[in-house]
Amino acid sequence: MPADEDDDWRLRAELDCDAHTLETLVSRLREPATAGASPPALAADVVITHDGRRLFAYAADRPALEAARRTIEAALREHGVEAREQISHWDRELDDWLQVEPAPADAEARAAAARTREEATALETRTLVANVGREIRREFEQSLQIYAEELAISCELVEHRHLLGVQVAFQLTGPKRKLDEFAAGLKAEERATIRTETAVMASPL
Repeated sequence: MPADEDDDWRLRAELDCDAHTLETLVSRLREPATAGASPPALAADVVITHDGRRLFAYAADRPALEAARRTIEAALREHGVEAREQISHWDRELDDWLQVEPAPADAEARAAAARTREEATALETRTLVANVGREIRREFEQSLQIYAEELAISCELVEHRHLLGVQVAFQLTGPKRKLDEFAAGLKAEERATIRTETAVMASPL
């Protein structure tokens, strides 16, 4: 089985219709399956959403999405709605949807996609610093190390002790987008610990 068959797949359809017609279509497609329905309902494991005049269908693999596509196209014909369709699958390394159909227009577009992929997956090393109180240092470190493991990036701790607290430096190695995610999580965790310490210090107990 090709590796990409394990990925999530998406159909995006740009519809030439008003909002009311779109709502009617989505409601119809979300109805439970009934024998002899025309057009037939979507499979239970297909998710359908909409945004403005765009309709989205999500499925676990390409065959399931193609079956959903046939059902959606039948519903569109029934309502006399024209659509421009695009098939994509989720690329876990790029953390983004990659268009499969219609295929990229030319060699330049394919080369640009290859460059984007290379930049997104290239490894880099970065050091991030956070200030935490001594009482919660270990819990703080463990939380961030677990987060690093979830992101599949290398994380080493370097500590610099102060009189009232500890400055923790995380030396990270991984793809840039993963390091950016860790940095955002680190800031959020640091703010949360500051609020916790302030609340404890202000407590009458």
